[in-house]
Amino acid sequence: MAAATVVEADPTATDGSTAFSEVHNSSWTDSQLRKYPFQTRPIPRLSHTDPRAEMLIDNEEPVVLTDTNLVYPALKWDVNYLQDNIGNGDFSVYIAENHKFLYYDEKKMANFENFVPKSQRVDMKFSEFVDRMQKSEELGGEERVYLQQTLNDTVGRNIVVDFLGFNWNWINKQQAKRNWGQLTSNLLLIGMEGNVTPAHYDEQQNFFAQIRGHKRCILFPPDQFESLYPFPVHHPCDRQSQVDFENPDYGKFPNFKNVVGHEAVVGPGDVLYIPMYWWHHIESLLNGGVTITVNFWYKGAPTPRRIEYPLKAHQKVAIMRNIEKMLGEALGDPHEVGPLLNMMIKGRYDQGLS
Repeated sequence: MAAATVVEADPTATDGSTAFSEVHNSSWTDSQLRKYPFQTRPIPRLSHTDPRAEMLIDNEEPVVLTDTNLVYPALKWDVNYLQDNIGNGDFSVYIAENHKFLYYDEKKMANFENFVPKSQRVDMKFSEFVDRMQKSEELGGEERVYLQQTLNDTVGRNIVVDFLGFNWNWINKQQAKRNWGQLTSNLLLIGMEGNVTPAHYDEQQNFFAQIRGHKRCILFPPDQFESLYPFPVHHPCDRQSQVDFENPDYGKFPNFKNVVGHEAVVGPGDVLYIPMYWWHHIESLLNGGVTITVNFWYKGAPTPRRIEYPLKAHQKVAIMRNIEKMLGEALGDPHEVGPLLNMMIKGRYDQGLS
C-alpha cells in the first residue's frame, strides 16, 4: 500500500455504524446514515487555500474542499427553480425497484444474455421527472427515481448564466497544474432521500460539487481492489463492486472483511475530490430530502514517458483491465476470459518457487 499523505488531527478509524465529529455538523444526525459492517476514517475537510489540500490532490487522495465557490451560482437551485428554468429537453431518469441504483453499460448487455438490470433508464421531460418523484414520495413504496443528465446546450438561459458563473478560474487551474486532460462532462444528479449509488470506480478525475441536501460518500483506495470484487470488464456492471454492503456474502467475498473506507458527508457548497480509480459509494441521507449534485469529470494526465517502479495501485488496475480486454478480443468470447485466467494461475503461483 502506498504511504498516505499525513494531515494533522488524522483520527483513528472507527466502526462504519458511527459518525465522526470531524465530519459532523448540526445539519444531519447519525440516524440518517445507513449501517455497514466495516470501518471508516474521515476524509479531511480543508479550505482550498490550505497547502495540505493541494498536497492531497497532488497525491491523488480524497479531500473535501469547503470554500471553492465552484458552484456558488447554483446554490439557489432547487426543484422549483430548475423546473422553471432548465428547459424542455429530455433527461435521463433511472427508475429502480428499491433505493440501490447499480450502474450498468447498456452496450455490454449483449455479452450476458441473462443479465437483468436492477434499474431502467427512461427519457422524460423535467416536469415528468418531478411528477414521478413526488408520486413515489407520496406512495411511500420501494420505487425510487434518480435523474442523471449531462448538462448541455438544451438547458434554459438562466441555467446557462449560472453555469458560466461557476468558478472556472479555480478549477481550470487545478486541471492545468496537474496536466489533466479535457473536461469530459458535467453530470447533473438529482436524487430522492435515501438513494444509493453502490461502490464503483471511474477512470477519470472527479470534482463532486454538492448543491442541495447532504450526501454520504465512502471511498476506498485502488489497492483495495481484491477486497471489493469488481464485475468482469465485459460485464454490464464493469467497475462496480459485486458485494452488497448491506448484506455481504463473506462466503463468496471473504476479503471484504478487510475493507476500510474513507468517509465524508458533503453539504451545499462542499466539493469532494474523488481521484481516478478510487472506489466510491454515494448515498443521499435518509429523510434528508432531495439532493442535487454536479460532477466535473476530467481525463487523467497522460502516461509519463518514463515509468517509475514499483507501479502504483491504480496503474496495476489499469493493467488488469487491459489484460481482460485483450483476452476478450483474442478469444472472441468474453465468457472464456475467466476460465483461461484461472487455468493460467491455478496452482502455479500459490507457493514460493526456487
